[in-house]
Amino acid sequence: MNMENEYIFFLKGLFIGFSIAAPVGPIGLLCIHRTLYQGRVYGFLTGLGAATADMMYGFIAGFGLTFISNFLMDQKIILQIVGGVFLVYIGLKIFSSKPQVSPSNSKNKGLLSSYLTTFFLTITNPVTILSFMGIFAGLGIGSLENPDYLLSFLLVIGVFLGSATWWLVLTGLAGIFRDRINPTYLNWINRFSGIFILCFGLVVIITLV
Repeated sequence: MNMENEYIFFLKGLFIGFSIAAPVGPIGLLCIHRTLYQGRVYGFLTGLGAATADMMYGFIAGFGLTFISNFLMDQKIILQIVGGVFLVYIGLKIFSSKPQVSPSNSKNKGLLSSYLTTFFLTITNPVTILSFMGIFAGLGIGSLENPDYLLSFLLVIGVFLGSATWWLVLTGLAGIFRDRINPTYLNWINRFSGIFILCFGLVVIITLV
């Protein structure tokens, strides 16, 4: 394997990570919400939690760790219900929160909690492993019979960096509007964000149950 092919696989990982993270769902909305309330650092760490979970699932798929993936898939209904309930809790909390008089001074949540929230939400969706398995199989890696650990490593690191890049872009764009939003708009943002996240969590629970 020459350096050019390794570089290509790394770039593919970047593209995969960016593409998986880009659709704006509840995690993206939570990332935007925290950026507006607490700043770009909090918003970026919110996205980085999801990127870390994606990297872990990519690692499991890329290195052919079927005993872990099989276990997670066996528990997928329980994990997804737990994730759905957590989404409902977050949605209710955001919906009922009061807009700050000065959002630029809002730092009532820790950096660690911002990171762990989305890490937990993403890790409770083990179906993501199937996506990575399909993508990696199409690229010819992740096979137990002939694993290529270097390519798997480069691809997984690329997935993480690609996902992190998306969250950096998203928080950067949201941060542009942060100082221009007054409490009235923040109140509407709370309502919209809370309802969207709450409904998404309810749909997950109802669908599974």
